[in-house]
Amino acid sequence: MPIPILSNLVNGIKEGVKASLQGVADISTTIIEVVKNNAVNLMKQSGEFTGKGVEAAASVVKGAVAGVADIGASFTGAISGIVRGTVRGLTEAGEQPELAAKGAVSQAIQSAKELGADVGQVAVEAVKGSVEAVKAVGGDSISATKETVTAAIQTAQELGSDVFQAVKTSLETSVDGAKEIIDAAIKEKPAEPVQSPQMPTQPPENPKNPQV
Repeated sequence: MPIPILSNLVNGIKEGVKASLQGVADISTTIIEVVKNNAVNLMKQSGEFTGKGVEAAASVVKGAVAGVADIGASFTGAISGIVRGTVRGLTEAGEQPELAAKGAVSQAIQSAKELGADVGQVAVEAVKGSVEAVKAVGGDSISATKETVTAAIQTAQELGSDVFQAVKTSLETSVDGAKEIIDAAIKEKPAEPVQSPQMPTQPPENPKNPQV
């Protein structure tokens, strides 16, 4: 199921990102700090988002993507910076970095699908960016890789076979260790034994009463 979105946080991030990036020629050098600062400010201003690491991260990404789109900048080129800023901002606001990374990656793929972007490329950029952000704030990069790759593949599964195949192929090709993580995530449950249908039993014939 899609991650629940916090609309107030989405709108706040969207407007903050738009205002901060207006007139900036190359947003790739500023997007991380812009998203991080806006996320920190909004998270600290309102207690309603506290403790909602996954949902808050997804909402920050969704808002930042909308803000970037509104100024006509490239979504695909900005997504790595968006997820980095999201993870760093939410961590500074007191959330768990691994949960923030998970929510950020999931929403990045969801947004890519909605915008018709290259979901495979976005998945790779989002996973790599979020893992680097987790490592930068002192988190466990191995655990973060597992969490984000799993989140990516699960989100892709929910979006259809084409999205799933594109994300799976891209991650296995471009992210170290992704193939093993994906294989574990999509491992099929053992098939239940198939029982042969039982034929309806015929009631035993009553023996004829012996004639006296």
